Amino acid sequence: MLIVGLVLAGIAALVHVYIFYLESFAWTDRKTLAVFGMTAEQAEAMRPMALNQGFYNLFLAVMTGIGITLTATGSTAVGAALVLAGAGSMVAAALVLVISDPTKRGAALKQGLVPLLGVVAVIVGLTV
Repeated sequence: MLIVGLVLAGIAALVHVYIFYLESFAWTDRKTLAVFGMTAEQAEAMRPMALNQGFYNLFLAVMTGIGITLTATGSTAVGAALVLAGAGSMVAAALVLVISDPTKRGAALKQGLVPLLGVVAVIVGLTV
């Protein structure tokens, strides 16, 4: 079950790397505007915030990736702690998104379901 959790956490990390790309490099592209439901003017006004948020997503992905690597190479305690912190923060951010704007349920589900499943699987894998 631990391996399943690590795989799910890895998928979640890859999703967050993609979100980093959208928010930090492709923020004003036509496709990104459609994904986030914004006008070009709104995106331009939000560019500094999006860049910061993009890096936040990258840091969560990196933390999770380092945790996966450490767990897979035998440093289970430290690695699992990093995986749970990174993926758990992804889940928490998805909860904040849906609580702050219930119309963003779909985005919150895309952002938070896989890391949630990863967190549950890692915890089960560590306790069994």
